[in-house]
Amino acid sequence: MKSYAAVILIIVTILCYLLPQTLAQNGNTTATVPDNTSIGSDLTAREVEALLQAHNKARAEVGVGPLQWSKEIALYAQEWADHLAATTCRLKHRPRSGTWKQRYGENLFMGTAGYYNVADAVKAWEGEKAYYSGEELNYSNWKDSGHYTQVVWKGTTHVGCATAACKGNMIVVCNYDPPGNVLGEKPY
Repeated sequence: MKSYAAVILIIVTILCYLLPQTLAQNGNTTATVPDNTSIGSDLTAREVEALLQAHNKARAEVGVGPLQWSKEIALYAQEWADHLAATTCRLKHRPRSGTWKQRYGENLFMGTAGYYNVADAVKAWEGEKAYYSGEELNYSNWKDSGHYTQVVWKGTTHVGCATAACKGNMIVVCNYDPPGNVLGEKPY
């Protein structure tokens, strides 16, 4: 009986390793999850998978292609998440100039650690869809739906995210390349 369990465990392990590679080779639109050494931030491989699935589900709903994970962007997001946690423990976007200059599109989320998870951040941003009615972005309409429109921005191809903990909260930072929310344009 134990030998059957061992054989099943080996088969499941092999499938878990080969399935994402096979799907990617066959043109599947689901992004391949990076291994732990290529994540770039403190996230686990499962958290990266959850983030990519949540982002790409929202994008597929509006006919936009999937995002790919970027280790470089995740490192960048981790720096900012750590900075926020170590300084103010408040959400604040990177400034437009100076040492912490913003290079990518950026979405931020904060929730009670242990209650919220990283995918809840994307769900919160996706919830802003109710405030977007399909028009070009302008100064009056992007503030209520800007997190959502960044998630589904048609020109964005890569994402990197990170988390940091402070005062019982979890901060999530996701950065996007190329950045979205270009005024005068539609996200999709």
